[in-house]
Amino acid sequence: MKSRYWVGATLALMGSVACAQSVTIYGVLDVAVEHLNKVGASGDSLTRVPSFTGTVPSRLGFRGVEDLGGGLRAGFTLESGLMLDTGGLNQGGRMFGRQAFVNLSGAWGSVMLGRQYTMLFHGLAGADILGPNIYSSSSLDSYIPNARADNAIGYMGSFSGVTVGATYSTGRDTVNAANPGGTNCAGENASDKKACREWSALLKYDAPAWGVALAADELRGGTGALGLGSSALTDRRISLNGYAKVGGAKIGAGLLSRDNEGNALTPRSDLWYVGASYPVTPKVTVDGQVFRLKYKDSANKALLVALRGTYALSKRTAVYATAGNIDNSGTLTGSVSGGAAGPLSATKAGGSQLGVAAGVRHSF
Repeated sequence: MKSRYWVGATLALMGSVACAQSVTIYGVLDVAVEHLNKVGASGDSLTRVPSFTGTVPSRLGFRGVEDLGGGLRAGFTLESGLMLDTGGLNQGGRMFGRQAFVNLSGAWGSVMLGRQYTMLFHGLAGADILGPNIYSSSSLDSYIPNARADNAIGYMGSFSGVTVGATYSTGRDTVNAANPGGTNCAGENASDKKACREWSALLKYDAPAWGVALAADELRGGTGALGLGSSALTDRRISLNGYAKVGGAKIGAGLLSRDNEGNALTPRSDLWYVGASYPVTPKVTVDGQVFRLKYKDSANKALLVALRGTYALSKRTAVYATAGNIDNSGTLTGSVSGGAAGPLSATKAGGSQLGVAAGVRHSF
């Protein structure tokens, strides 16, 4: 994904200022075959090609930058989420459902307008070792790898290792169908100015061998929205985490605390996690992570353990195998897998489930 294919560059004179523009096409194609046991109340097994992710979600992106002179740059990002099992589009079928924004940037940072990641996503990126892997934090909270907002204005700037950022959305989510984490809360309602707003904030510090991050993200509801049916209701997440690089390994740990007023019985929960990544050889990397989700004042909790091994065939292509196991308690029916939409892979209440997957990833 770090490699880029430079499509073209144009040079033009605008007055006395020379302006250069470049456009990059990039992407990741990641597809796996997955097997789950103990699916549903009957405990059947399920084999499938997941729609959403293997190690990372598949995507096709376009990114452009124009030098406006005087240290000012204009740019854009358009990024589609791809379903390699069917050839369709993720994020509810949106053409550019992952990202679609323009930005102005300089030494002072960058201002973005459009559909973009919230600061919760950026705050988790350093310490959540498995990230959007099919068995990961996404299995316990589908919003984590899908923390995006429509109709948003954002800012992010980095200064001597310190990064600050914020987003504000006037209508955070216009599409729900087949959209992981989607809630169908369009907002921008003149009769209810609070409806479907979103805000997030980030403060983090990255040194060469370690980093810490604090992020907050709040979703406000609206009429007809899933989970938060009123603008008086909010769903707030606060993340605190850190990572360190030790002897070639990277270790990350953190806490994501949630207060979801749309869940009347158990609104408050804590998601703890710790994980590590280690390059066994230049071609082989092993990753592992443990997650513990606990709802306060409730018997509902879940423990998820996940492992992944990756073999690099080249700088752009890798094969991998990954496995995960979840143990639910109370009334929870959560699946170990975050690979497809909906409850089709859920297990029985208080049950456990094992998943294994293997696939190939290619970036360009």
